[in-house]
Amino acid sequence: MEAGSSVGRRRGGLITMPFIIANETLAKVAMVGLMPNMVLYLTQNYNLEVPKAANTIFFWFAASNLAPLFGAFVADSFIGRFFSIAFGSFFSFLGMILLWITSMISSLRPKPGQSATSSQMAFLVSSLGLTSIGAGGLSCSLAFGADQFDNKANPNNQKVLETFISWYIASQAFACLLALTAVVYAQDHLGWKVGFGIPPGLMVVSIVSFLLASPLYVKHKPHSSMFTGFARVIVVAFKNRKLPFPPHNTAGKYHHYKGSDLLVPTNKLRFLNRACIIKNPEQDITPDGTASNPWSLCTTEQVEELKAIIKVLPLWSTNIIMTVISTQTSFRVLQAKTMDRHITSNFQIPPGSFNAFTMLFLFITVGIYDRVIMPLASKIARKPVQISAKARMGIGLFFGILDLIASAIIERKRRTAAIRQGFADNPKGVVDMSAMWLLVHLALVGIAEAFNVIGQSEFYYSEFPRTMSSIGSSLYSLGMGMGNLMASLILSIVDGVTSRGGRHSWVSSNLNKGHYDWYFWVLAGIGGVNFVYYLVCAWAYGPSARTGSVDEEERNEVEGEE
Repeated sequence: MEAGSSVGRRRGGLITMPFIIANETLAKVAMVGLMPNMVLYLTQNYNLEVPKAANTIFFWFAASNLAPLFGAFVADSFIGRFFSIAFGSFFSFLGMILLWITSMISSLRPKPGQSATSSQMAFLVSSLGLTSIGAGGLSCSLAFGADQFDNKANPNNQKVLETFISWYIASQAFACLLALTAVVYAQDHLGWKVGFGIPPGLMVVSIVSFLLASPLYVKHKPHSSMFTGFARVIVVAFKNRKLPFPPHNTAGKYHHYKGSDLLVPTNKLRFLNRACIIKNPEQDITPDGTASNPWSLCTTEQVEELKAIIKVLPLWSTNIIMTVISTQTSFRVLQAKTMDRHITSNFQIPPGSFNAFTMLFLFITVGIYDRVIMPLASKIARKPVQISAKARMGIGLFFGILDLIASAIIERKRRTAAIRQGFADNPKGVVDMSAMWLLVHLALVGIAEAFNVIGQSEFYYSEFPRTMSSIGSSLYSLGMGMGNLMASLILSIVDGVTSRGGRHSWVSSNLNKGHYDWYFWVLAGIGGVNFVYYLVCAWAYGPSARTGSVDEEERNEVEGEE
């Protein structure tokens, strides 16, 4: 229901699109602009060893990717999406201000050669934590934009909504490229004070533009979150764990939404079906057909939605390693800093800007796939050819393994050249080797993400009902958060094991004395095991559903006796 039905018809629509897109674009530029060079800031200004700096970044990324789950729950259940975005923007701005202050006030950073104090680290972590909280609120932007188009009131809004989504995605890509080039260039050439001052400045413009358009927005009131519905199914199924299933062909014993075609739940994960069994119609059901107590009786739709989530979890878990692969960007920045980055005699690419090539190769891959490979394959086969979403995820995982193998080989070549040129004890020495070698890695990881990330999005969208469309993005975000935690765990184990007995760690702060090539081989091995796991999960999952609907055959199944 809209806040204020009398003015609801005058709100929303195309006029709100520039404000919502501008808010998210500026926020994305600000946030992404902080990430690439963070490893350099932590190692150079906080005197952190590379493993500790990398782990700090991993945890920051993990928090930023897990926060949207909490943000979606708070927005849907308590404050609504408008206030979620507003508060998220404010917290992001506050975190960026605190980070900027660390570059302005020297007492907030340790002196050269000294370790950071607890209070200095607490101030730094607080700034990063606030930006992560802000990311949770800002994650509602796409859903809030969709709220502005009432498809029931105006069918033409569906086409406008599709336009909005296309522009939204395009703006995100543009924001990432701008952040990885202009903002990173400012940090590299104008210093941290200017480079870290740009993001909060952008956030001010973002917040003001978003709030000025407040009277134009459709603001839906908060409602019961789908996550709450999942919790209810689990709680009610547990409470009814000793309840016998109804006899065969007794569809009226299961509670469902009025007018629903899903009269009985499927046989899969049947223990959850007890959550929607009607024990006493007079007590359990109200005159309007709803449950008198939602924590005592659920609907068949809620049960099947939870089953859909549980069913995809094994395949979802295989993509955690894809995040582990793609989050090794901090080490790429360190590698690039020790290599020849000159394009001309007067211009060299900033280390952090190399990550922009990943986005470039991602765009190229998507374009070639959609405009060249698929049309050519269809022409050869003389029928429409399409690679399934599951297969695209697998292709992405495979290219991710190739990326790690290439990374190990390139790092071996870089390290050998550094030692041969006398830089074994000088980690800041620039090796006579072009940083363009890193493009091999960047190309492979771009291809991997193009297949895997888009494959994940298609898979979740096709397997879930439309009522669960927001869950897909939540699962992807959760996978990225878990991937960063996994990356941190792997790095800590490698560092701890290889540094025993006073030896140089494979992930030493001195890249030339470490063995990042061996570290990449370890990740490649883990990726290979994960790929086999993916093949097993893909086989066990079976055929994919179409548009997330439950098979008609299963819909017509009726529970037998236990």
